Amino acid sequence: MSVAPDDPAGLDAAVVIALGGNDKGGWPDLVTGLEAALARLPEVGVRVLRRSGWWASAAWPDPADSPFLNGVALVETAMGPEALMLALAGRETAMGRVRTARNAPRTLDLDLIAYGRLAGRFGDVLLPHPRAADRRFVMGPLAEIAPAWRHPDTGETAVALAKAATVGTDARLIS
Repeated sequence: MSVAPDDPAGLDAAVVIALGGNDKGGWPDLVTGLEAALARLPEVGVRVLRRSGWWASAAWPDPADSPFLNGVALVETAMGPEALMLALAGRETAMGRVRTARNAPRTLDLDLIAYGRLAGRFGDVLLPHPRAADRRFVMGPLAEIAPAWRHPDTGETAVALAKAATVGTDARLIS
């Protein structure tokens, strides 16, 4: 799949993964850890086609936690949505994520945001991601690399969703 950032037809098949973290774990810094996560996606059958820069934002829902870095990648894979989510969860664990409380600080968070135009439940996976459209730290990076991407349910572009987001509104591109 070739994905042009401003070709809506080409974006219909895009698989969108969000990456983030706010705990550097064993890495020198968050950027190094997130770059390592991107570089290791091919090991689980995921090829990165395009990726955003890194966006910083206050932790959510508790801004007292360390700030987050987030980004988005357009990828291709032979896996279906459920197998892809399992592979992403395995990559998180392999890179040091320990799941504690919901929304707790984490070394790596890999979320499947969209899988082409699929909408609905696919095993344990709900597509598109039910909260991504409201999060500027997801839609901002997506608008950066694929402004014409359209939400499978609403048809709104990544740019429009980034502007209308209500969570993580302080998100800004830092690198």
